[in-house]
Amino acid sequence: MTTLNSFFSPTSQLTEPKKHFSLPISPSHRLSTLSKPFLNPNLPEKGRPFWPSAAVTEDRDVSSAEKTGDRDGEKGSVSRKMEGLKNSVFGTTSSDSLLNAAIVLGAGSLAITKLLTIDHDYWHGWTLYEVLRYAPEHNWNAYEKALKTHPVLAKMMISGIVYSLGDWIAQCYEGKPLFEFDRTRMFRSGLVGFTLHGSLSHYYYQFCEALFPSKGWWVVPAKVAFDQSVWAAVWNSIYYVALGFLRLESPVNIFNELKATFWPMLTAGWKLWPFAHLITYGVIPVEQRLLWVDCVELIWVTILSTYSNEKSEMRISEASEAEAGPLSNKEK
Repeated sequence: MTTLNSFFSPTSQLTEPKKHFSLPISPSHRLSTLSKPFLNPNLPEKGRPFWPSAAVTEDRDVSSAEKTGDRDGEKGSVSRKMEGLKNSVFGTTSSDSLLNAAIVLGAGSLAITKLLTIDHDYWHGWTLYEVLRYAPEHNWNAYEKALKTHPVLAKMMISGIVYSLGDWIAQCYEGKPLFEFDRTRMFRSGLVGFTLHGSLSHYYYQFCEALFPSKGWWVVPAKVAFDQSVWAAVWNSIYYVALGFLRLESPVNIFNELKATFWPMLTAGWKLWPFAHLITYGVIPVEQRLLWVDCVELIWVTILSTYSNEKSEMRISEASEAEAGPLSNKEK
């Protein structure tokens, strides 16, 4: 009885702890339990997460992370492609590129506005179709009027624009982005076209007509031969010398560059100009010849500007290497 009373007494329940019987745990089971970090053995049984559900949650997290990484990789590849396209067009974002873009967009907008608003005094009641229909004709009439009132100035402006565009095309052909061109180089080429080509060509075509006044069949081939021998040699020399002086080069360097490029450029012109000048001297009137020639000049100025600047850069690099050579020998 004493034993039974002591067993059922409340003090005995407080003083004697309960004995728990557990199965022996193998070492492999302990290792597997430790390998799962979310199964904390210090937590009570109800506080532990159920292992299969935790594993599924973890797999979902991993798969969602992989999908997110794939999407990020695709977005990164697309962004890299867009960045490469932007660099090929705009170049590296800088103040020079932004200034060049502003110059090009401003000049283009001004030109388009001038061409489309030639009839703005007569637009009252006109439809858009009528404006676009008559704008080319009225622009041509305005150009012919300018040729009669200011022939030399009109041709100078056309040549200046064409030579600037030709140098810009040459720089893009050399691999520069669209808005990362050398403004100084383009200005030099445009200045030579404005001051020299337009005015000299105006007087040359009049001189050529006075030199060959006959109307025989042989006149056109004779004019083409004279143009591609005398005038081509004179103008190519003027162009190279003028660009050399604008680049502040010495007369010796200009002469050496001219001597090295004279014959190759003269023979290169024979692949283009004889065919173009069959139209120049056979079809086009005297006053309109420079406009036709300037349209062909967009191709020729690209060749001229590329060749001239390549020779100049090559000579500068050779001079810098020659200067670096003695310095390196002295250091040794």
